[in-house]
Amino acid sequence: MKLRGKFVCEVLGTASADPELHEKFIASKSADKDKVKEEMATLPTEEAIENAVTCFPRGEEGTNGPIMFDYQFKGFLKEALGVLVETHKRELKGQGGGKLLVSKYTHKKVIDNYVFVFPREIPLVLPEGGAITRCTRPLRAQTMKGERVALATSEQLPRGTTFEVEIRLLQECLAPLLVECLDYGALKGLGQWRNSGKGRFEWEEIL
Repeated sequence: MKLRGKFVCEVLGTASADPELHEKFIASKSADKDKVKEEMATLPTEEAIENAVTCFPRGEEGTNGPIMFDYQFKGFLKEALGVLVETHKRELKGQGGGKLLVSKYTHKKVIDNYVFVFPREIPLVLPEGGAITRCTRPLRAQTMKGERVALATSEQLPRGTTFEVEIRLLQECLAPLLVECLDYGALKGLGQWRNSGKGRFEWEEIL
């Protein structure tokens, strides 16, 4: 399936703008060291991010526009599928006549093993006249010492930003569920601060 997504709300970046922080606390969790180096190379330059806390990686070693990685889109599919099967598991007829169980216990494994997203770097194309801006919002947390409030800042892409991805399925029986997951994007979305409505998108299948 090839599809084009269009954000109907602003979308916020999720990558740490501090290379040292990204490498030590985020990228270091990956077992694939080559991918860690690849992601480090896509972080914006210091001049480009200034005081941004989270940002969008850049294509072509930081010289091109914003991107998201394939695993970020797969993360959205995992979240969406988890919601769909939270209270009602799906038992599908797989290839060869076997059964494929999709439940709140297996949905992540299903996405990991049977759903693949391309390309590795997914360009985020801003609408004509659009620009990368900043979004600063309060973060609240309940702690043993009471409520704590901090400010978080992220790079923000405008509504109307588009992306194109190709999704390949190793089990065709997952196609109807995949469509439901994509439709969920209009409700929950991608990126940070999704609960506020950021990152919602619509999609259409393309040739």
